[in-house]
Amino acid sequence: MTASNDVSKIKSEIRRQIWERMIREKVALPPFPIEGRIPNFKGADRAAKRLVEDKLFQEAEVVFCSPDSPQRHVREAVLRSGKILVMATPRLREGFIVLDPRKIEEKVFHEAATIKGAFKYGRLVTLDLPVIDLKVTGSVAVSRDGGRVGKGGGFSDLEFAILKTIGVIVDETPVVTTVHDLQFVEAIPMLKHDVPLDALYTPEKKIYTTRKLKKPEGIYWDLIPIKKFEEIPLLKILRDKNLNR
Repeated sequence: MTASNDVSKIKSEIRRQIWERMIREKVALPPFPIEGRIPNFKGADRAAKRLVEDKLFQEAEVVFCSPDSPQRHVREAVLRSGKILVMATPRLREGFIVLDPRKIEEKVFHEAATIKGAFKYGRLVTLDLPVIDLKVTGSVAVSRDGGRVGKGGGFSDLEFAILKTIGVIVDETPVVTTVHDLQFVEAIPMLKHDVPLDALYTPEKKIYTTRKLKKPEGIYWDLIPIKKFEEIPLLKILRDKNLNR
């Protein structure tokens, strides 16, 4: 068994434990089942409020936020704060969506913060993205040293890699998440393509991590399965541009 497979096995067990814990403690919210998802949770709105009140959010003009359920409160707050919102389309199949609150009526901000609403009110883009000041991701589990476990698809890490490759995100760009306090674990093994977190926001607290791990340099092409190039056209575009340099 390779080191990568060892890490994958450990992360799978962490996910199972967190999903079971959240159901057992009755803090999970729809959509159900939460298994296989970034779990929505009671207090997600308060966790988002803690992020919104923080300087990392206040100083940002362009915020990238995952399309996951518990981060909907963050996405709506981005629009209500007059900031540009960038979202990934589900599984990155159609690239990204950019939402400019100056071009959206305030009365539909709540709808625009949903996946369906983002498609309706936003603009689909591939490479034509603004420079991102803050990246907000969804998480299944986190650790205080910046470790993160997602739902297992690797899309958040791939988003960062793509954004870094096209030059709209840098090492210093904060990467943060909102989670329930029950989603903390002692330690999470991280590989070179995994993106560590700079700050964590829960319904009860704000934590700046003790991150020591470096963020990925960009897309590690040798780690991308062949089928991903068919599933995510943007990857194929970037690979071809890379080969033609």
